[in-house]
Amino acid sequence: MAEMFTVKVEEAAPAAGGRPSAGPIYRSIYAKDGLMELPQDIQSPWDFFSGAVKKYPKNRMLGRRQVTDGKAGEYVWETYEEVCQKVMRIGSAIRSFGVNPGAHCGIYGSNCPEWVMAMQACNSQGICYVPLYDTLGANAVEFIMDHAEISIAFVQESKIKSILTVVPKCTAHLRAIVSFGDFTSEMKREAENLGVSCFSWEEFSSMGKQNYELPEKRKDDICTIMYTSGTTGDPKGVIITNRAIIAGVMTTEHLLKETDKVISEEDSYFSYLPLAHIFDQVIENYCISKGASIGFWQGDIGYLMEDVHVMKPTIFCGVPRVYDRIYTGINQKIQSGGMIAKNLFQYAYNYKLTNMKKGLKQHEASPFFDKIVFSKIKEGLGGRIRLMIAGAAPLPGKIEEFMRVTSCSVFVQGYGLTESCAGCFTSIANVFSMIGTVGPPVTTIEARLESVPEMGYDALSDMPRGEICLRGHTLFSGYYKRPSLTEEVFSDGWFHTGDIGEWQPNGAMKIIDRKKNIFKLSQGEYVAVEVVESAYMQSPLVASVWVYGNSFESFLVAVVVPERQALEEWAAANNKAGDFAELCNDPKARGYIQDELNKTGKKLGLRGFEMLKAIHLEPVPFSIEKDLITPTFKLKRPQLLKYYKDRIYQMYKDAKEGRTAL
Repeated sequence: MAEMFTVKVEEAAPAAGGRPSAGPIYRSIYAKDGLMELPQDIQSPWDFFSGAVKKYPKNRMLGRRQVTDGKAGEYVWETYEEVCQKVMRIGSAIRSFGVNPGAHCGIYGSNCPEWVMAMQACNSQGICYVPLYDTLGANAVEFIMDHAEISIAFVQESKIKSILTVVPKCTAHLRAIVSFGDFTSEMKREAENLGVSCFSWEEFSSMGKQNYELPEKRKDDICTIMYTSGTTGDPKGVIITNRAIIAGVMTTEHLLKETDKVISEEDSYFSYLPLAHIFDQVIENYCISKGASIGFWQGDIGYLMEDVHVMKPTIFCGVPRVYDRIYTGINQKIQSGGMIAKNLFQYAYNYKLTNMKKGLKQHEASPFFDKIVFSKIKEGLGGRIRLMIAGAAPLPGKIEEFMRVTSCSVFVQGYGLTESCAGCFTSIANVFSMIGTVGPPVTTIEARLESVPEMGYDALSDMPRGEICLRGHTLFSGYYKRPSLTEEVFSDGWFHTGDIGEWQPNGAMKIIDRKKNIFKLSQGEYVAVEVVESAYMQSPLVASVWVYGNSFESFLVAVVVPERQALEEWAAANNKAGDFAELCNDPKARGYIQDELNKTGKKLGLRGFEMLKAIHLEPVPFSIEKDLITPTFKLKRPQLLKYYKDRIYQMYKDAKEGRTAL
């Protein structure tokens, strides 16, 4: 019998009063006697930082690569003590502007030491910080600045120009803009003519005092308001309290204790996932609490792996898209090697995989092959990685298995939302049956499934499926200024995530669908579009795919971003000339990829109406800049529909006229 990682604490509830049935309530086996209690001596995230400063004053805390003559060199570090001195001055300067505890400050830019210092300065004064993704457009920035009533905005130097375009509509609350770097005199005049003060980082810091009496901070104070549009494009301010952040950090600590991978002051974390996302914030707060170091990327995806090589971190967090790129890159190198090297790799992989399936831990399964084969993959991530975490979206099982076998490090996958203050389910390291799942609930959360009859998901069946519902310590306290929306997602004390899960026999959760991403075709068939997209993404020909259908049509169409190398290899084999964009416009290439996708779909059990009748090949990847994906690479469906509206119309027209594939 499989080892169980959950315990049942309440029985199922039948459908009643217009509410669907709900399955039993479960907790983590590590919280069988009750949800984990939060420490009484920690009142806010400031206590994590200030405690680390006292305990590890000389430890390296924040680092970035020094740039000389436009070339990035080694990492330069500031200690906990040095960072604290700067933070105290920034916090004092904030208060000198009359910004008091409970007020709101914005932080707008990509990850860097100033981002963390601005966050800690707000924490020191009991001020709510409001992150803004560095990829946001002017309309979203304007909305958040006004809606959150931001008093001071800390802004990356490269974002000053864009934020000045929205200042005229945000002067009701905005008092100052502080650049992470410098301010040009022209930009200063522009803002000051609108009644907003402008400062460089050094200028603002010089206004503060080193020694300043800190206000009292309480667990129930609002720590941050994080705006998320998810895939809908509708901005929601998620209110996260100090208590929720503390619970998120303590949950991470407890989880890693159970897997013997507790972070210590010797560890280093590579920061590139957006700090405006709760996943990275919780991880960085945990690292800070342990006196570990945090090194930042340059902000350019083209230099990401170079930054990793130079920094040599021990902890790496990523979203599925990043791990997919790592997986693809490694496989390309393996396939381009000689026959002996390929056979050796495959033998080593199968040998280690077999031992892991037998229950051996990652480091026990094949020390010999780790040393002579897989160490090269570890070197690709700097050579010191010992813990890898995946989150933000489901990770395909084949990629998770590959990383567990080849990375020479512990690899875990988690599931969470901004509303749950990051992880609410996390897989257990070195338990092979966790692959393809997000694991059991964390120790501060209880979970149950609620039936979704219209989608055919029954929480009371032998294989329980339904909407994931949560309650516990890490949950948000509501949506800012949107009580009706808060009431909509909370019912009887349960937060309804909108995600569809399936309990596994060992108590782990598997994410299988999204409640809102379902539509009905004209013949009455329901399509769970994320399930369909996930199937088509198994094809090696595809980098990204967006599937579309509506209730006025009887079939599906899709926009597909092909894998460049796969398409170019097809072109060479078929005597097709032209660059990548020209190949994407070739009807025969389109027909080839459509046929291959449908073969993949059939192989994976998709039904006839879930096959693609027409596709458009897009040479340019879906991007954050075009507002087609979120910062964690989830598809923004309304925005994709708007962007490809004409293409959608043409695909349906061509399909009906039989002109889709040649």
